[in-house]
Amino acid sequence: MAATNGARSSRRQEVAERIKRYIIDNRLRPGDLLPTENELCDTLGASRSSVREAVKMLDALDIVEVRHGHGTYVGRLSMSALVEGLTFRAMLSPGDDFKVLEELVDVRELMERGMGQRILDTLHSDHIAALEDLVAEMERRLADGEDTVEADRRFHALLLESLENELISQFSSVCWDVYALVAPHLQVVTKQDEAGIVAVHRDIVDAVRDADLAAFDRAIQTHYRPVRRRIAAARARGTAG
Repeated sequence: MAATNGARSSRRQEVAERIKRYIIDNRLRPGDLLPTENELCDTLGASRSSVREAVKMLDALDIVEVRHGHGTYVGRLSMSALVEGLTFRAMLSPGDDFKVLEELVDVRELMERGMGQRILDTLHSDHIAALEDLVAEMERRLADGEDTVEADRRFHALLLESLENELISQFSSVCWDVYALVAPHLQVVTKQDEAGIVAVHRDIVDAVRDADLAAFDRAIQTHYRPVRRRIAAARARGTAG
């Protein structure tokens, strides 16, 4: 039985690789329609069951998108599978949970500080105005007693948008998604000094407007320092418990 399952898995993987090669060779783009199941069987020289299982696997990875009643399309090629994998790892393994959060914060800070000069060079006046609007929104939400998390997320997404690097933007989004899913599970305190959050975002905007790399670097470090403190405090509570 194990040998049978292994052979089946191998065939599915092989057919999946052929489908990916078909997409590349035919220069298909996200949203383009793939051939029908029967056509794929003929084109790839594979059985219907192998094609069906391969498509199911690629659908889970967002490489293809099955729209029932409409057909199979090239997927958005997002990092949704990475979000699920990191989230599951953090929640499943007691030794990995806080480590995953710490690593996510490290990656986010590394991207923003490491790309600091390029961010300052590529952000134009419209971006800066939009960043200022988001800080103003955070101030309004703070005054109304509402959280600023979503505005914070949009602020950092916009900060990286000018780089026009889809991989960086997607990976930054992955970090946000996993943190948002895992932090409540680990009881990481998310309510912090909201006024301080708004102030440091104002500092980031000022540094961007002045094209001051040193000030930008300091502001980014200041932004992530409290996040690390909250994770450390949550870890300490968990250890004490």
